[in-house]
Amino acid sequence: MTHDEVLERIKKERLIAILRGVPMERLDGVVGALVRGGVRILEFTFDHQEPDCVEANAAKIRRAVQQFGDRVLVGCGTALTVQEVETACDAGACLVISPNVDMAVIRRTRQLDMVSMPGALTPTEITAAWQMGADIVKLFPAGELGVGYIKAVRGPLAHIPMSAVGGVKPENVGEFLNAGVCGFGVGGQLVLGKAVKSGDDAAIEARARAFTQAIAQWEAEQA
Repeated sequence: MTHDEVLERIKKERLIAILRGVPMERLDGVVGALVRGGVRILEFTFDHQEPDCVEANAAKIRRAVQQFGDRVLVGCGTALTVQEVETACDAGACLVISPNVDMAVIRRTRQLDMVSMPGALTPTEITAAWQMGADIVKLFPAGELGVGYIKAVRGPLAHIPMSAVGGVKPENVGEFLNAGVCGFGVGGQLVLGKAVKSGDDAAIEARARAFTQAIAQWEAEQA
C-alpha cells in the first residue's frame, strides 16, 4: 500500500492496538484475537529497557506481517531513533509512532514512505511536529490531559489531524471522537495483560469487539 492509502485506512479504522510486552510465543494468539474482534492496525513497541529491543521488535513486526498479511497494517511504537525506523521498515512496518517529536525520526519516516505519528503535548509541539511532516500528531498522555484539553487545543489547530493515546475505553470512545481526534491508540485497556499471560484469547477478542462496536455506534450516530 502507498503512504496515502495507509494513512486513509488508519483514519478509517480509528483504532490502533498497542502491543507492549507481548512475548513472541503469544503473538499469533493475541493478534488473531484482535483481528477476530475487528482490529486492523497494530503497533509493536520498542522496549528500550531491553538491550536487543530493536531486533526483537523487528522480529515481531515481521511475524505479524507474514502471518496476517493484508488483514492488518503493522507499525512500530516508541520509536526514538532513525535506526529503529529503518529496521521497522525493513521488517514490513508501514507506520511509525513515537512518544515525542524528533525531526530526524519524522524526516526518515517520510523518506521511507511510511506514515509518521509523533507524540506531542503542547500547541507548540503539535505545530512543530506538523511542520516537520507528521501525518497525524499523537496527543500523549491523552488520559491525563482529558477531553477538555483536546477540545481546547483543537480550537486553533483543527487543521492538524490528531489521535489520542491514554485513557481511552469503550465507554468513552465517543467523548474522544467528539473532541475532534481522528482516532486513538489503546494498550492495556485492549491488549489485556492478564489475558496475554494466561492465554485467554477469548477475553482479548471480546475487548476488541467492545472497542470496534463502540466506534461503529458513534459513526452510526453521526450519519
